[in-house]
Amino acid sequence: MIFGLFGKKNGNRRIVEKQYATLTKAARHPYLYEALDVPDTVMGRFEMLSAMLILYFRRTRASATSGQEIAQEIIDAFFEDVDHSIRELGVGDVGVPKRMKKFAGMFYGRLESYAAALDGGDREALAGALRRNIHPQAGEGAPSMEGLAAYLFTAERAMAEVGEDEVAVGALDVIAPGPAEQAA
Repeated sequence: MIFGLFGKKNGNRRIVEKQYATLTKAARHPYLYEALDVPDTVMGRFEMLSAMLILYFRRTRASATSGQEIAQEIIDAFFEDVDHSIRELGVGDVGVPKRMKKFAGMFYGRLESYAAALDGGDREALAGALRRNIHPQAGEGAPSMEGLAAYLFTAERAMAEVGEDEVAVGALDVIAPGPAEQAA
């Protein structure tokens, strides 16, 4: 499993596994792909897991040291998972570091642009960033991503209401997307 490389951080292993599983489940919610215009592809799933991790990372930035450590371990688990997936897709050992660098750049670029939009309360800017990242080849024909942006704002607000005790034990849940985002 991807969590075997944590070494001395194994004290948080169960918490990290539980929280990462919750975030992964949220990123795979069928509604995202069926109604909110996220393509059900490897890259579409990468985009949604990145978005969930960004929301989680933002939620835990004000947490106590243990919450921030768990958040970093979850990000580490994500990159281990990406590494494993790249290898499963047949990329050889020589090509993996280059691809990992690319994915890390993509993730941190998204973190920066999504955070700016979320911090500014700018749903239009978030929708634009999502549109560029999720549908990079579609140009003007890309879906608006307004529903997904509305959902991410709603999910972030819900995460902010979760107490530190729940965060510390890996019990921060992600609200499910639904028709309310379509109308928003």
